[in-house]
Order: sequence, then structure tokens, then C-alpha cells
Amino acid sequence: MSRAVTEPFIHVRALRKTYRKGDRQFLAISDATFDVAAGELVALVGPSGCGKTTLLKILAGLQGYDSGEARIGSASHPFDPSRDVGMVFQQALLLKWRRILQNVLLPAEILGLPMAESRARARELLAMVGLSGSEDKYPYELSGGMQQRAAIARALIHDPKLILMDEPFGALDALTREKMNLELLNIWKKSGKTIVFVTHGIAEAVFLGTRVVVLTAGPARMADNIKIDLPEPRVLDVKTTEAFGEYSRRIYHLLGLG
Repeated sequence: MSRAVTEPFIHVRALRKTYRKGDRQFLAISDATFDVAAGELVALVGPSGCGKTTLLKILAGLQGYDSGEARIGSASHPFDPSRDVGMVFQQALLLKWRRILQNVLLPAEILGLPMAESRARARELLAMVGLSGSEDKYPYELSGGMQQRAAIARALIHDPKLILMDEPFGALDALTREKMNLELLNIWKKSGKTIVFVTHGIAEAVFLGTRVVVLTAGPARMADNIKIDLPEPRVLDVKTTEAFGEYSRRIYHLLGLG
């Protein structure tokens, strides 16, 4: 008896993207191929200029590509980038003149969602990210890590199918970044969302990802798609294990650093 094959939520095959600068072409992505199952947290890691952000923009429907395939959803479960994507950037980008609850509600307002339901959901999300009691504060009253948690709540307010995160903790100090890694894993488990997370940090990618997609520069290409098999739930002590070290060394070698 044959088993049914589960269709991937994200399907990327032989994806290629170039930019034109004057008379020259700049290769941003070369032959990227990977699948993402619904509910995975996949990390994209690589140096600056390797195409990580470009790939994220393609998945968000903000940018086209030259050849290959990038498909999200399916005929039975259609995907609308304008409605089904939540974005989190390196900076929280909260509107300084709006209170935290109002910032979280912004996508709901733009999409015209029922405000009474959205307001209740915003309060639930702020509680989930550990910001209960901060609803009426302004962004300047929160630390950098708290602002990023508010930004994650904002990305979830319209119940998107996919969360795209572009180095969301890159501007934080090392200790806050470690705490936010743990917070993100907790939020991911509670929300059940599919997350694609871009980072420069090899240790961060291995710690967070169910899989790590490695992109290299010069010219940009996809080097590997590594399944990460580490104990759950992930705690910071896992970084001291031999398995964690092996995954990290493998990525270092792929990036020409080992």
C-alpha cells in the first residue's frame, strides 16, 4: 500500500535571479532548490550579498525571478502574498506616534479586518510574546528586544500562513539576541506558523532551524540544505553538544571558513 506524499508548503526549484547594473549583470541567486513543509522553521544562512534577502523578497511576492520555480501553497490551499505573509525586519519599525497595541493592529487596519476581533487577538498575541501590560506604551518606552517582540506580534495579527524574518535580531546585543532566540522558538511552537528566518549567524541558524539552507557568495549559489536533528525543546545548553558543533563546522566548511 503506497503512502500519500505530502505536498510541500514552499517549493523552490533551480531558482535564478540576476540584477542589471548598467551594462553588467549581477548574479543574486544561482540554482536555489529546497522545499519547506508547513510548520517548519527554516533558516537561510550566508554572507552579505549571497541572495538571502532577495530570496525572501521573492517568497513575499515583492520581486520576480529569471528562471526556475518558486511556489507557495497549492491548488487546494491557495496562497495570497498580500494576505498570507507576515514580515519581521532587522529593525522593529514601530510607528513612534502609535501605542504598542495600535502598532500591532496596523496590518489588520490595512487589510480591513474586523477591529473588535483584531483588538482581542492583538492583546492575546502581546500576552504570548510576553508584553502584557505594555499595550498602551509607546515604542520608546520599550527595550530593543521588547520592540522586536511587538513586531513579531504585529506580523501575526492577520493570521498569515508564512512568517518571513530578515535578520530580526541582528541589531540586538549578544545576550538579548540569545533571549530572543528562545522567545522565537516559544512563539513558533505556540503559533504553529511556517517561518523562514534569514541570518548571518551560523550558530543562530543551527539553534533555530529545523533545517538550514546555506547560501554562498561569489557567485551566489545554494550550497546545501541541512536537516537539523537536535533535542527538543531546544535550550541554550545544546550549543555545547558535539552534534551542534558538527552542524556548525559543516556550515563553516561550506562557507569556506573552516
